[in-house]
Amino acid sequence: MQKYWHVLGVGIQNNLTYRVNYLTRTLFSFIPLFAMLSLWRTVYAGKGGGAPGGYTQSEMIFYYLMIAVVDVLTAVNDDDWQIAADIREGNISQFLLKPIDYLWYRLFLFFSGRVAFTAMAAVPLAAFIFCFRKNVVPPPDAATFGIFLVSLALTALLQFFISYAMAMLAFWLLEISTFIFILFAFEYIASGHLFPLSLLHSISPALEQALFFTPFPYQLYFPVSIYMGNTTGTTLWLRLLAQLGWVLAGYALARFAWRRGIKKYSAFGG
Repeated sequence: MQKYWHVLGVGIQNNLTYRVNYLTRTLFSFIPLFAMLSLWRTVYAGKGGGAPGGYTQSEMIFYYLMIAVVDVLTAVNDDDWQIAADIREGNISQFLLKPIDYLWYRLFLFFSGRVAFTAMAAVPLAAFIFCFRKNVVPPPDAATFGIFLVSLALTALLQFFISYAMAMLAFWLLEISTFIFILFAFEYIASGHLFPLSLLHSISPALEQALFFTPFPYQLYFPVSIYMGNTTGTTLWLRLLAQLGWVLAGYALARFAWRRGIKKYSAFGG
């Protein structure tokens, strides 16, 4: 593992080179977040204090703040593009001749990127949360917070393995951007980024239940619902087990795609 810890350290140093880019990306991400909060304030004002989906106005604002926090800690930014570029340009040839597992190499680079991005985003994100501090609430208890941290780690792994598996398409296709954008569109809607998935209960309970048989809710909505105390009891443990199952499935898919893809891989030049 020593070589992978070295990758983590080098990755953090390399990522800090782009700290201005990270800071700029964080600041611009507040624009749609602020627009979403303003939209829901208007919705609640029009409902005369009603609670869509059982969320009060304060809880809805806090939900989007938590979405921003989880997104900063777990989101995949450019890893899938970089992996696809490594395959397309023949850069993975060096890893085939060395005792380095490419998946673990990319996983530790992903973690290094999260560390660097979190370090740069922490101050502006904390300032934004401070502006809405009246809506911030602690988790129900210490046990819930511990489960939230476990789910958060699984969320990061799930995000990475899905992106890694998607990038493996570069073994067969010259351009995979269309597939990445389609996947991103599904993730944005079905992961709870756009709205809390519990709002679907009043529209179509069957659709809400069906979504939890996909990996998307476990990429964002699920850890937030744990922190807010919206998922408890047997449902909590079943969905946590399902999240772990999707992580293992994502890992297996990533390994399978690599093994199949490397058989078709060829690099030319020297």
